[in-house]
Amino acid sequence: MKTQTFTHILKRLTFMSLALSFLGMQAQEETEKKWFDNVNVSGSVDGYYRYNITADNRDFFAPGTSFVNRAGFALGMANVILNYEGSKVGFVADLVYGPRGEEAVFLSTGSSQIVNQLYVYWNVSEKVKLTFGNFNTYLGYEVISPVGNFNYSTSYMFSYGPFSHTGLKADFALNDEWSAMLAVMNPTDYTESNPFDTYIVGAQLGYSGETGSAFLNFRYGNEGEPGAVGPTFQADLTTGWDLTESFYLGINGTYLSTEPQGDGDASGFYGIALYPQLKTSESFTIGLRGEYFAQYNGGLVFADGGGFISPIAFDNEGDGDVIAITLTGSYDVGDLTLKPEFRLDSSEDVFLDKDDEVTSTLASFVVGAIYKF
Repeated sequence: MKTQTFTHILKRLTFMSLALSFLGMQAQEETEKKWFDNVNVSGSVDGYYRYNITADNRDFFAPGTSFVNRAGFALGMANVILNYEGSKVGFVADLVYGPRGEEAVFLSTGSSQIVNQLYVYWNVSEKVKLTFGNFNTYLGYEVISPVGNFNYSTSYMFSYGPFSHTGLKADFALNDEWSAMLAVMNPTDYTESNPFDTYIVGAQLGYSGETGSAFLNFRYGNEGEPGAVGPTFQADLTTGWDLTESFYLGINGTYLSTEPQGDGDASGFYGIALYPQLKTSESFTIGLRGEYFAQYNGGLVFADGGGFISPIAFDNEGDGDVIAITLTGSYDVGDLTLKPEFRLDSSEDVFLDKDDEVTSTLASFVVGAIYKF
């Protein structure tokens, strides 16, 4: 009897010891993995082929928009994003390399030319989040990364709106559907420092529901040397809705005005774009971007060697407009997306045809290839 009792006790002690050891090892593993589990690495690589149908195939024969403007086979960018998500604090280091990345951070110099975004954040509460550093703009429908856009080429509104900001912003969750944002930032696209000692303020009011979202965005402030330029005001509406299970409609409208120094009229631009998209299968979607974009009082007219140039037409008053229609197909093969795209830009006497004669239209074809990880 004593032997059986002793054996039973020994078995129980052995079992308890093994159980405690297992729990200790599991707790140790959880403690060791906790920081690593919060680190995410993602990004993309892209390239494309571009062919002008109605113009010569040289680099400068292209629409006056950002990216995807090089002739023949061309490179986009390599994008690597390191993201740490803590319960209260975290950071994002978004690095880019290649022609698209270089254009995206065009005001940068030196080694930081590869920095697309670099910021830290603090979740002060469930309702308030503070972000400090360099972050991509909150205005507009399109973004720098090709992964975030349906069309491979970019719109005029995106190209001449802000790309990135450096500053401090506060996001507020008003309830489950409504949000707001306030920000103080350097002049637009001056992401490394502030050479002017002027600042801009930004604001956003957002709504997100089950079938879509809408964001009303603002920015205001002096974008350059005090006394050299007047304050700039921009209002922007971005919205998108799933109208059916297979049909989506996005809309972007923007208006920008820069006040003159002294007497004169304000100058700027405005535009609207529609983004209907039809999903025909699990792997293929076809979409259209129809954009109308206009400048007034020379809002996009720049001095060039004694003359003046503009990406869109302008008359003696500095007024002009462009219509751009872009038809894009998007085909997914695993993590690879192929985007064949036909684009037609129309603006009075601003393009050149195959004989280098001035013309009002430019038709082009692009195939983009994007791999995301």
